Amino acid sequence: MGIKKYIKRALVYVIKGQGIKNISASISYLSPNNRLNGKKVIITGGGRGLGYSMAKKFVAEGASVLIAGRNEKNLKKTANEIGCQYLSLDVSKPSTFDSFVEQADQMLGGVNCIVNNAGISLHEKTFFDVTPETFNAQVDTNLKGGFFLTQKFISLLKKENRIGSVLFTSSETGDTMDFRPYGFTKAAVNSMVQGLAYLFSKDGIRINAIAPGITTSDMTGFKAEGNLYEPGSSIERVYLPEEVAETACFLLSEAAGCISGQIITCNNAKTVNARWK
Repeated sequence: MGIKKYIKRALVYVIKGQGIKNISASISYLSPNNRLNGKKVIITGGGRGLGYSMAKKFVAEGASVLIAGRNEKNLKKTANEIGCQYLSLDVSKPSTFDSFVEQADQMLGGVNCIVNNAGISLHEKTFFDVTPETFNAQVDTNLKGGFFLTQKFISLLKKENRIGSVLFTSSETGDTMDFRPYGFTKAAVNSMVQGLAYLFSKDGIRINAIAPGITTSDMTGFKAEGNLYEPGSSIERVYLPEEVAETACFLLSEAAGCISGQIITCNNAKTVNARWK
């Protein structure tokens, strides 16, 4: 298994008073080596963005993958492109989870991994722009949905006496203070990951999370082929979903068999609480 390294793209932007500056995103990744052979994975929010990149990576590593989301057109396009299955799902509606998990289990021939990746941020500009509607929408999708879908998934594993893994997509905002519901939900996800990991450790069920920094997606507004410069980042650029997918792949693999209850923050130490800041 080799490590490949490549320059994803060169970036050019203008800094006022400083002229032209170039940044390149240098990305290393492990060559496919069937690291996920035997894994049967559900990925919510799998039609685009980070969910798409994880699905593509997992398939390349030998996993059977089913992506889920609200936009069936995107799901079908992605599934045809990377060679996986799909089901429509709105994670803000727990009443549909029984039938979804049952159908996904049948389609995959015995699911053993789930990635709770679906999430929304409504980007309220100030504390006073938060409304009960925006608050509830983000809690329902980012926290409540992931909780109850995991509840159904773990119930299935225990009923069938299977071992497995749960992976949440958290965020660097879960490490810091926030005035918006999005940040609150990610901090709660981090607590949930640790609590569930402790609760089910003796059942052979591992629960972890990835917590990316700002990553190119429709939600963040940064485009993969656009300007990735972000001065607030520790490396002065936003991240590419392929980078984060590498960490997700490791956490689902047997190589991470001793890791549970961990939130792996993918932001080059941006949110580390250094005393000299």
